[in-house]
Amino acid sequence: MAQSMNDKMMELFRGFSKLTRDERFTRLQQMGALSGDDIKYLKSGGLKDVNLAEKFIENVVGYFQVPMGVATNFVIDNQAYVIPMAVEETSIIAAASKTAQWIREHGTIRTEMLGRNIIGQIQIARVSDFDSFEKLILKNKDHFIEESNREVAFGLVRRGGGVVDIRVRKVPRGVTPEEGHMAVIHVEADACDAMGANIMNQVCEYLKPGVEELTGEKVNMCILSNLVDTRLTKATVTMTGLDEELVDKIVEASLFAQQDPYRAATNNKGVLNGIDPILLATGNDWRAVEAGVHAYAARAGQYRSITRWYKKDKALVGELVAPIVLGVVGGVTKLHPTATMALRMLSVSSAEELSRICAAVGLVQNLGAIRALTTVGIIEGHMKLHIKNLTMGAGASEKESPIVQKKLEEFLSLHKRISLSNAIDILRELRTGSTGGAMTSQETNV
Repeated sequence: MAQSMNDKMMELFRGFSKLTRDERFTRLQQMGALSGDDIKYLKSGGLKDVNLAEKFIENVVGYFQVPMGVATNFVIDNQAYVIPMAVEETSIIAAASKTAQWIREHGTIRTEMLGRNIIGQIQIARVSDFDSFEKLILKNKDHFIEESNREVAFGLVRRGGGVVDIRVRKVPRGVTPEEGHMAVIHVEADACDAMGANIMNQVCEYLKPGVEELTGEKVNMCILSNLVDTRLTKATVTMTGLDEELVDKIVEASLFAQQDPYRAATNNKGVLNGIDPILLATGNDWRAVEAGVHAYAARAGQYRSITRWYKKDKALVGELVAPIVLGVVGGVTKLHPTATMALRMLSVSSAEELSRICAAVGLVQNLGAIRALTTVGIIEGHMKLHIKNLTMGAGASEKESPIVQKKLEEFLSLHKRISLSNAIDILRELRTGSTGGAMTSQETNV
């Protein structure tokens, strides 16, 4: 049954990017990704009532609208998905969809969770005797866990989660032993389908008086951590039957990102090109995920790629491991109508599933970028999709746009670069009927 549904979705995805918006709506409704009410909502322009914004933030003046589209051709863990992505950058959705199709033809995408717990921190800025402090906390940790679950995290406990462990870390206050140490209590909890930030902060604040009374030490601050290395998401892409030279190029490019922080930063930004738009569409905290991903990338003392591509038995294998802690209950995910619609579109049943989808799309986006970089280069593919933006920026009318775009494509193919000035020159020539002039002057600058 699942396979027949996947086949139906893949057939409906065929030629998706060439369809009109209304035709896309029809296809998505046939897939079950959108309802009739969803389509009416999107056609009307989405959320317009500023009263809801007043409940989210302060000093509201309106909404900033970001285009939302869907990435196609994704089959993750043998399940086909429609991936909603809210993003302004040209080429992201196209690259994700194209690469997902390539993977589907040559391999698989698999995902898994490594751990379940989020982390809260209770900081003692100046601990007088760390060893004694640690012994006292660990001796009483079962009491702290039981009390936290009974008084604060009872909602998580009802859903099968709650506080599950308490650890103590010794953190230097400076570079020399004379500067002393701070003690940091790590509170770990299973947040189930919530992101868990609010409840974890409440747990840590609740434990503060008890910690101070038990140890005689002064707590400086309580806050969750976004470096959640106790709840990692892993995605794996395996592909066979590829050109050996291409595989070698991808592996070499991956090694570059693993070893060089300057390349790793751009590599990881490309991964987040796939993850952030899903987070934005579903009302999740993309800033928290980005902070966690970048911190995890530097966990060994040097900033590195969070993806790795290598050869195994003639196959190309890619892996992504990162903290992607999300929620599908509470907050904006349930209050913003577009976010709730995006979650319905994905048809996810848990926060864990949403995290795995994000990891998969991030890894696929990474592969698409590396493939482009090691073959045609990043300019040709990206700028070809950027042509529409340049055409609009030049001021072309609806009637003029197709002609300007065609001329820009020809110029890009010939010179491997285009700019807004090229679009302006082409539009000027179109309106004056010129055949040389300004375009020729631009060509001499290439």
